[in-house]
Amino acid sequence: MKIKDIGEIGLIKELAKRFRLDSSVIKGSGDDAAVVRWTKDKYLLLTCDMLIEGIHFSRPKASPFQIGWKALGRNLSDIAAMGGSPRYALVSLAIPESSPVSVAKGICDGIKSLADKFGVNIVGGDMARSRKIMIDISVAGEVRKKNLVLRSGAKVRDLILVTGSLGGSKKGKHLNFMPRIKESQSIVNNFKVNSMIDISDSLAIDLYRIIGPCNLGASIYEESIPLSRDAVKIEDALYDGEDYELLFTMGAKEAERLLKSNFARVGTRVSLIGEITDKRYGYKIIRESGHEEDLRIKGYTHF
Repeated sequence: MKIKDIGEIGLIKELAKRFRLDSSVIKGSGDDAAVVRWTKDKYLLLTCDMLIEGIHFSRPKASPFQIGWKALGRNLSDIAAMGGSPRYALVSLAIPESSPVSVAKGICDGIKSLADKFGVNIVGGDMARSRKIMIDISVAGEVRKKNLVLRSGAKVRDLILVTGSLGGSKKGKHLNFMPRIKESQSIVNNFKVNSMIDISDSLAIDLYRIIGPCNLGASIYEESIPLSRDAVKIEDALYDGEDYELLFTMGAKEAERLLKSNFARVGTRVSLIGEITDKRYGYKIIRESGHEEDLRIKGYTHF
């Protein structure tokens, strides 16, 4: 059997089961960040992401500053999806020796700019020679125990909400997005959230990551999905990925309360786009015409 036969998620599951976790680990692989026991009222959050030239960005379309910004931003988005705040980061950079020093400095500037914005300490890392630019960043964050949100808490009749707008990220947003740390903090500090994930691979795939392991279904409404100005059609919002918006579920009363206080509490657009259903109803999109269609589990995967 080859890696392409089992895919990215299958490979992660196959490898993860080889490692033993002790009782200090609340949540290992399978969510946006690992959750570890830490203090009396807080958990430690740990996450890492690689950024590889030719896979996650291309030169010269992406400037060194944008490369650094995106490299850290992907990690901060994961921390936001857990309801947490980022604290520390380790940065490993692999870069061709023929690259101008200004490229390395530009990447560093992009990382520093985003780190400064959210109070993240860059505490070390590693460097190596390579044929292409590769950045691997690990971030440690914290979350109050009462505010921790996992992917796995969705319930039947939960409403599905999303921050910001979706689609067309490949036209530039994936290099310039703002991690929803502040929005996440506003939401978890004031409302009861049952499940949350950040949209990195696509709305369709990432919503399935909420419902699939819990044996749930979902229906989303085409007319309610907030389209980015760079999205040409609804399929861009469903399947493009790299929006780095928060996708979350909550009970109807909490959702109503959040939507009524949206501007005062969150400061970013929040849209109600669907509902969690029993598994027997399937995974559906309700078109503007009222016609129901199966929603494809499609988006970006490495294998």
